[in-house]
Amino acid sequence: MTTDKTLALVEKLHQQSILPKAYQVAKGQRLTGPVVVDLDPTTFCDLACPECISAGVLNKGQFDKGRVIELAKELILSGVQAVVLIGGGEPLMHKSIGAIIDILHQAGVKIGLVSNGTLIHRYLQPLSQKMDWVRISMDAGSQAVYDRYRPSGRKQSVFPKVIENMRLLAARKTGILGYSYLLMYRLNDDGTILDSNYSDVLNAARLAKDIGCDYFEVKAMYDDDHHVISPPQNLLNEFERVLPDLIALQDAHFRVLYSSTYDELKVPNHEEQHKNYEVCPIMELRTTVTPNGVFACPSHRGSSDGYLGDVSTQNFPTFWEQVQTTKVNPKEHCKFFCPRHDSNLEIIKMRTLDNPPAPIKDFNLFI
Repeated sequence: MTTDKTLALVEKLHQQSILPKAYQVAKGQRLTGPVVVDLDPTTFCDLACPECISAGVLNKGQFDKGRVIELAKELILSGVQAVVLIGGGEPLMHKSIGAIIDILHQAGVKIGLVSNGTLIHRYLQPLSQKMDWVRISMDAGSQAVYDRYRPSGRKQSVFPKVIENMRLLAARKTGILGYSYLLMYRLNDDGTILDSNYSDVLNAARLAKDIGCDYFEVKAMYDDDHHVISPPQNLLNEFERVLPDLIALQDAHFRVLYSSTYDELKVPNHEEQHKNYEVCPIMELRTTVTPNGVFACPSHRGSSDGYLGDVSTQNFPTFWEQVQTTKVNPKEHCKFFCPRHDSNLEIIKMRTLDNPPAPIKDFNLFI
């Protein structure tokens, strides 16, 4: 797996382990299980980030210890090839997380983790030896900015601990370690800028490289409905002024990545991403499993439009056999920015083909 293709979502569909299933979906056929599952073991989190996009689903329970272990085994039986441990909450807060990682790893399932990094030290061995990638949500390059955007209930800042944890992991990892930076700002009541983390982005990228991260990823801010928020032009200009310095940090071991949302930042007053298709093919290939239900995708986590059912008690293979993966109508339910819109268009193009195109070698199964 290389960081250069981490965000190559359309190209990922053409891998030899993915393409036959994508073609099958294009022809309107069901799969025995999704290729990728976003798994939220818990909704609890030890930080209190004011801009958290998952605020509406936080602190609303977690999978029972025994159930989540059985669920991991059921995902394997369903043919799931990759699992992203994510949230919702902070996945490392679930006490069964080590067992989940062990079960998936022993079965050859690829594993990714999205974390705030506060608890890495508790699971250093499995995180360093059994993960394909770990991405830490940071959004700052200094303690002062971090504490404003990623505060905790502790008396002391957790920023030094998170950085220490990342260094420990970087020194031992066999997979990829990423540093995630969400560009954020806050406005006064009169619309003027109250605060932002734009001025800290270069500090953060330099810190990420110093830690030993493999990449630094820049992302755009969303509103509560998952629409990309276009920043004031002066903030965008501030970021673009440091772009040459960000690019200069790159070398054979460190890359600067730009999320698919980055281009959306430059579209003024952009509110909707229009879609001309009424079925989401990616729903058959990827799903989001949480303690409070299974949802079409992370953007629909907690929404009635994207709710597909519950696996708290139901066996996952049985659930998947019965689930309606055509429930969501992207034209009506997904007017927000969808990172996998282009992937859907690519699968839709395959409908007209008599045979699937020639596959390419596997490089990253996290479609």
